[in-house]
Amino acid sequence: MNAAARSGAGYLIAALSVAGITLVGARWLHLNPTTIALAFVLSILAISASWGVREAVFMSVVATLAFDYFSLPPIGTLSIADPQNWIALFTFLVTAVAVSELSARARRGARSAIERRRELERLYAFSQLLLSSDNPAELLNLIPRYIVESFGIRSAAISLSSRADVYRSGPTIDGLESQDLQLVCLRGEPRFDAVRELAFMPLRMGIRVVGCMGVAGSALSRQTLEAIGSLVAIAIERAGAVEKLSRAEAARESEQLRSVLLDSVTHEFRTPLTAIKASVTSLLGSQSQASSHSPEEKQELLTIINEESDRLNRLIGEAAEMAQLDANKVEFRFESSPISGPVEEALSEVKQLLVQHPVEVRIPADLPNARMDSAHVKEVMVHLLENAAKYSPAGAPIRITAEAKDTNNDQTLTVNIADRGPGIDDFEQSLVFEKFYRGRNQRVQVHGTGMGLAICKAIVEAHGGRLGVTSQLGHGSVFYFSLPVG
Repeated sequence: MNAAARSGAGYLIAALSVAGITLVGARWLHLNPTTIALAFVLSILAISASWGVREAVFMSVVATLAFDYFSLPPIGTLSIADPQNWIALFTFLVTAVAVSELSARARRGARSAIERRRELERLYAFSQLLLSSDNPAELLNLIPRYIVESFGIRSAAISLSSRADVYRSGPTIDGLESQDLQLVCLRGEPRFDAVRELAFMPLRMGIRVVGCMGVAGSALSRQTLEAIGSLVAIAIERAGAVEKLSRAEAARESEQLRSVLLDSVTHEFRTPLTAIKASVTSLLGSQSQASSHSPEEKQELLTIINEESDRLNRLIGEAAEMAQLDANKVEFRFESSPISGPVEEALSEVKQLLVQHPVEVRIPADLPNARMDSAHVKEVMVHLLENAAKYSPAGAPIRITAEAKDTNNDQTLTVNIADRGPGIDDFEQSLVFEKFYRGRNQRVQVHGTGMGLAICKAIVEAHGGRLGVTSQLGHGSVFYFSLPVG
């Protein structure tokens, strides 16, 4: 219903209400003038609350005439015999108009309160949307669309002092010209065009103007537009600060990683090189001097050279493999296979390390197959078994178990390798899977590069699984990894 039709209906209902009260009260029930006057006042109040002050004032005038004609003597005429009735009639008219105005004010106040509540709800929802991204470029592209969706306007545009681009809610300019946005940004004062329904609001951070916001088809108040501008400015500054913090944190971590890498490479690569150099120097010295090594001594030195060369070769191989995994250059050949195959192959490969450790394998025969690359899963098992053997005291048992689990409606196969080693501190449990990280208490006692678990994690995650550890100091650790069933 449009405004004119609604207003006409209000006048009609007001007139019918007066006729109904007059007919029922004065003609049928023969109520006294006071009761009829109160009935008119209540009806005027209802009309004012439902339709508006103009309809209520119209009803007040009509009710005054009807009250005079049908209730005040002489009945049936518009003249008044008793002067006191003039006072009563005037009082009734003033009361009716005052009630209409007060009711209209209350109605406008309630409507205004509802609108303010809705605007606050929209502002809150809008502020939550602004927290959805910490990337300034992505956020600037999303903000105009968020404004349109949150406040029901036609289009929006954002321009920043530090950027030449204009970010819009859609492909159409819709009157939000770039030069207008830049001009408001330079002047720092809002501009409104009521005829074209355009509004331009500077984006302020305190007294500093960081950009300009333009909206088209807006029925929003200036206060609401200022609030939107403040939220947008804060969100942009926050995203920029988070980005700078992330860059600083990334730079710090990169520097820390370089330091750890240099320390690891220096220590782990220098140790075998030092042993090889010392053995070769000793052999060369025995040839140039009168004294020479016995065949047993030469054999021992050559064995050292051979073992340390293998160790050096393995260190270089692990570093190269880690680089390929990071670059996603490793090809995986997934197939449905039982987990028992890679487990048996891994046990066979590291049987020399496990000589002093009793190994218990508990893998149910009815386990489903896993979707995996058997060669790479065997490599994960080898790394985990080597760690269990190296970090556990002689005679400590190692247990291998496997089970099927349902996680979030996805069935996975989980393999556990439990040892009786010294355990891992809670602080270090999340760090042991980082490249080049080695336990604080094991760096000197056990040789390694700290890349084994990082390689395992990259392989397992490439399978769509997860690698983790549960540990307690003094009671050992349980390393586990999951693979999708298929």
